[in-house]
Amino acid sequence: MHIPARDRLIVGLDLASLKEAERMVARLGDAVSFYKIGFELALSGGIPFAADLARSGKKVFLDLKLHDIGNTVARAAERAAALGMTFLTVHAFPQTMRAAAEGRGQSGLKILGVTVLTSWDENDVKEAGYAVGLRELVGRRADQAKQAGIDGLIASPVEAAGLRAQVGRSLLIVTPGVRPAGAAAGDQKRVMTPAEAIKSGADHIVVARPVIAAPEPRAAAEAIVAEIGSLSKSK
Repeated sequence: MHIPARDRLIVGLDLASLKEAERMVARLGDAVSFYKIGFELALSGGIPFAADLARSGKKVFLDLKLHDIGNTVARAAERAAALGMTFLTVHAFPQTMRAAAEGRGQSGLKILGVTVLTSWDENDVKEAGYAVGLRELVGRRADQAKQAGIDGLIASPVEAAGLRAQVGRSLLIVTPGVRPAGAAAGDQKRVMTPAEAIKSGADHIVVARPVIAAPEPRAAAEAIVAEIGSLSKSK
């Protein structure tokens, strides 16, 4: 499936207020077609804003990382579908993924399972009580995601190549932890540049601070889209 370079970039609106988000979307204009809305903005009026973005023709990734009893997750997925969301995240636990797949039904909403957060490393996995290492845990959750019938995975770009080999084209791979060359890693521990992430098998990349905190956010977004676009031209 061909994905236009502009649609591969998802800009994270990791901002504290709705007014800031609205200003950022206006500044970015048609340079960005896909936005991510997470907890911070969702708790600042971001859910109606997400629906407005979808109605305006933008794609919206609602990054709520749901994990609750099955009925609650299913009903939340149903509501996200009704709002016109493109992606919704859940934690990649089997029961949670199955419930989300049931809730989205035959809608166009795609459910993405969060394998292991990109801010985690091997020590964090061990501290959380898992008996397996980070990569084995990511692989196990990928297999469970396929069995649960969801649409894709959230994983660091470092795991993207291995996941693509494991799941083929059966699942989307969406990667946070992407930083343009020279950008600070921030709180991410497993990072790559946009081109490296796409080459490694990612379908979409999520970039927040390197765009929204840039002096010229539109130019920063356009540079990433151009970097992604150059990959298809070089093939």
